Amino acid sequence: MNVLIKTATIIDPSSKFHNQTCDLLIEKGKISKIAKSIKNTNNSKTIDLENLHLSQGWFDSSVCFGEPGFEDRETIENGLKTAAKSGFTSVALQANTSPIIDSNADVAFLLSKAQNHAVNLLPVGALTKNSESVDLAELFDMKNAGAVAFSDYKKPIKNPNLLKIALQYASNFGGLVCSFPLDTQIAGKGMVNEEFISTSLGLKGSPNLAEAMQVARDLFLLEYAGGKLHIPTISTAESVDLIRQAKAKKLDVSCSVAIHNLCLADSVLEQFDTNYKVNPPLRTQTDIDALIEGLKDGTIDMVTSDHNPLTIEDKNVEFDHAAYGTIGLESAFGALNNLFSTKKTIQLLTKGKSRFGQDQTTINEGEIANLTLFNPNTKYAFSETNILSKSKNSAFLGQELKGTVYGIIANNKTVL
Repeated sequence: MNVLIKTATIIDPSSKFHNQTCDLLIEKGKISKIAKSIKNTNNSKTIDLENLHLSQGWFDSSVCFGEPGFEDRETIENGLKTAAKSGFTSVALQANTSPIIDSNADVAFLLSKAQNHAVNLLPVGALTKNSESVDLAELFDMKNAGAVAFSDYKKPIKNPNLLKIALQYASNFGGLVCSFPLDTQIAGKGMVNEEFISTSLGLKGSPNLAEAMQVARDLFLLEYAGGKLHIPTISTAESVDLIRQAKAKKLDVSCSVAIHNLCLADSVLEQFDTNYKVNPPLRTQTDIDALIEGLKDGTIDMVTSDHNPLTIEDKNVEFDHAAYGTIGLESAFGALNNLFSTKKTIQLLTKGKSRFGQDQTTINEGEIANLTLFNPNTKYAFSETNILSKSKNSAFLGQELKGTVYGIIANNKTVL
């Protein structure tokens, strides 16, 4: 279907129409015309929304949907609809399912379930068989089947030699190896940030050292072995400094930060709300300031919602026994837009695509339409009515957010 978008402010520094308010005509999935005013001469579907803004489609480097095995948490079908309504045109899907996604057949299954959707599903295959950190999974076969990276979601690689071999092996075909930054022996049974708050609440703490030591180890291995390394969801000032130094050495490393680690400090734990039990844990304002500075100077390459749906049975228990994780797709834009300018927010939400093998589109005539539609100025309190996921475990419930997402246009489909 052809689409005519009326009176939209374009936010795309790579476009000659950046900061301009224009009409856009989309025909057969491509932007055929951009002008101050376009008449609807061929019965195109007209989109005319309040304070409409357009950007390149957003990307999330870490989401979980549950299927296969945990469909009670989320299905691929509803997960992709949630992503679309939240403004994301591509999402990298983690392998923490049952069975674990660790073979080419598993990757092919995910891609078959995601066919004909507006959102591109990008499978992340497990780095090790069954994510048990013993033997490498079928990395090359999964790459050929469509996997964009390899990660044992939230499970650190304990054996440094295994990570070294993974980096060396994957470098033969340009594979991206992800290593979760946690030294479990240092962290012990810690479940929140080790600081004044954890002590006052009587909760076992995990120190910054547990993350920084693993980051330092992995960077040493990368320097020795070569290859491409991605360190997901860093949360400490020390990690930012270590990665900054590694990039100064020209090591091929990238990293991300979860949006909730940017917006929420460990002081919220005083409510004992299990929605705040996340991994890595919420840290101090000092760490948050360092993470924000890392985003500003380019040390941190991308943000992620780290969307992880969990059922009420996983969360509505004592804090010690609750599962780690929060959903984040629906609140991602509003939370970031509260923290940064709209232009910076869009820059962060569109970064990281090339690292995961995706082409960067632009908003120009003749380009494929891969667009996110939003209003950056609305303010509202995030509640369960804003949640589209099957699971409702959001760390942003009750938080004041800024900006409303209308939907996306991508893959010759419109989701509003």
